[in-house]
Amino acid sequence: MATRAKRRAPGPPERREPGGEEEDSDSEQRDSASEEEEEDEISEEVNVEFEAHSISDNDYDGIKKLLQQLFLKAPVNTAELTDILIQQNHIGSVIKQAEVQDESDDEDEEDEVFGFISLLNLTERKGTQCAEQIKELILSLCEKNCDQSMVEQLDKLLNDTTKPVGFLLNERFINVPPQIALPMHQQLQKELAETQRTNKPCGKCYYYLLISKTFTEIAKRSSKKRGESIQQREELMFANAEEEFFYEKAILKFSYSVQEESDTCLGGRWSFDDVPMKPLRTVMLIPSDRMNAIMDKLKEYLSV
Repeated sequence: MATRAKRRAPGPPERREPGGEEEDSDSEQRDSASEEEEEDEISEEVNVEFEAHSISDNDYDGIKKLLQQLFLKAPVNTAELTDILIQQNHIGSVIKQAEVQDESDDEDEEDEVFGFISLLNLTERKGTQCAEQIKELILSLCEKNCDQSMVEQLDKLLNDTTKPVGFLLNERFINVPPQIALPMHQQLQKELAETQRTNKPCGKCYYYLLISKTFTEIAKRSSKKRGESIQQREELMFANAEEEFFYEKAILKFSYSVQEESDTCLGGRWSFDDVPMKPLRTVMLIPSDRMNAIMDKLKEYLSV
């Protein structure tokens, strides 16, 4: 799969020549025009071919980095989670740059993990530190952000051993296009079906748990009415655009803020067109029998 990414470089720092206001103004206009011309010259589209590969030991650092991007400062053992995902490499894929013939290219760059997809069966992995930490994290955040009835429902579903819950992991860098998600999800569903048929780990799941990187425009407040300020309704946006289809089919869902946990774009501090964005994580629980409908949506909107 190919994607085009725009590469931009900042213009030179603004300089002022000594002289009167008119001279300063002329200088500023020349500098501004020069910066715009230079920016136009530097802006370019870069074609990058991506390939999917089975998960291997060499992908440890790349997968762990993407997991840390998701969990930020949450108390989850990402090292153990990465190890498990590598051990169960009969499911899951990593996205890497396709090999190119130019010998001058850096091999390390070609082997970099740009994204991955996999699943951790929380019920099968009960007792492992990372699985227990994930469940504890989700429940504690639910208690802080939801009413008691949802907390009780979620707790029951996460601990019902007769209906396993699979933690779906679908992580990638923000410049990787959503179109790549379609073949990745299709392949994962095939692998999960084969896993169930052959009784390998990560068998049938009745529910899929997903933590999605989301964000909203920082809330503005409308004019006061009856002495109270009314907050404008926040629109939820998804870093992985296709995960909105999962959100629509979820039976349980809630969001929580991660604004104080990172100051990087990868971690989730966002700004679009100078509009400040509030970074969130959105938890969803989706019944497995709704996956076919979600896959149909992915095909409809993401087919190239």
